[in-house]
Amino acid sequence: MSSSTALKTFSLTNDILEISPQDEIYRFDAEYNRRINREAPWSSDPHYFKTCKISAISLIKMVIHARSGVPYEIMGLMQGKVVGNTLVIMDSFALPVQGTETRVNAANEANEYMVEYISGKDKACISLLEDAIGWYHSHPGYGCWLSGIDVNTQINNQKFQDPFVAVVIDPNRTISAGKVDIGAFRTYPENYTPPHVSPSEYQSIPLNKIEDFGVHANQYYQLEVEVFKSSLDNDLLALLWNKYWVNTLSQSPLVSNRAYAVSQLSDLQQKLAKASSSVASTRAVAPTLKDKEGNAKQKEKEEKKKEENQLAKSVKDSTKIAVEAQHGLIAQVIKDVIFSRRPNAGADAEAQRVSEVTEMAIG
Repeated sequence: MSSSTALKTFSLTNDILEISPQDEIYRFDAEYNRRINREAPWSSDPHYFKTCKISAISLIKMVIHARSGVPYEIMGLMQGKVVGNTLVIMDSFALPVQGTETRVNAANEANEYMVEYISGKDKACISLLEDAIGWYHSHPGYGCWLSGIDVNTQINNQKFQDPFVAVVIDPNRTISAGKVDIGAFRTYPENYTPPHVSPSEYQSIPLNKIEDFGVHANQYYQLEVEVFKSSLDNDLLALLWNKYWVNTLSQSPLVSNRAYAVSQLSDLQQKLAKASSSVASTRAVAPTLKDKEGNAKQKEKEEKKKEENQLAKSVKDSTKIAVEAQHGLIAQVIKDVIFSRRPNAGADAEAQRVSEVTEMAIG
């Protein structure tokens, strides 16, 4: 697999849109920027921002940074601008912060680094007119959402330097699924009750994180994420991909991500045990007075629904684990079929084997 093919695969997998470098999104309108920051329509409408657009270069920098920190969390800052009801991320840079497996906090050294980084670009005559517009950090292995600490951090950011967005990347799930697992979030103002919204797409949350996930789920909302690039970005991306094809052939997600796979299986076992214990403890409702029978039946239905939800979520998690493992095995088989030479096999036999494995992978 050449570097150009790998780059095209990455662009297709992550739905990266290519636009002209002369497009409006690349032009910095100083007057518009001053006007919209002065009017600040997001201060009166908690749902003002709907989309977060991220440049492909910035996305790759964030993913590489997130992957380098596994199993610990990392943190960085993003620079960009506001275009209508969209937050546009043009660039990003890492922060020298000390993270753990569950949290990351920016200390005074990180704040000093931010100032030096931005002022250093000015001294080096690198004209980047966009302001700091968000921060990103990683959740290695437990999905894209905001914890209690993340919510408090984002609330303070929106209070003192709005517009601001929080981006979360899961480097483990990115490697496992082959597509960048990313989410962009904005918090609601204090004492604001969000309207009832339909639940977002299901994502697997580890059992030890479910409580933190559920407690703060109504304090923020998720923005749609779009990735874009220009034809000029292709040259920069090609430089980043010069060595990528070697890693693609020499590495396997089944090996590089095996610690994450083990943690997934352990978490699934705990979820199944919890669901099993709740089902085993279910008993028939004792006879009650007639006026209480309706309430008893309703309660029984709710308990049954809760049990089914736990089992259904466990089934989804197990299916996800199996599919990702199968994809990893198929990738290894395809590489073996294509690149392993067998002296006794003729060209027609080799072609037939490649065709059979390819059909199996696609079907």
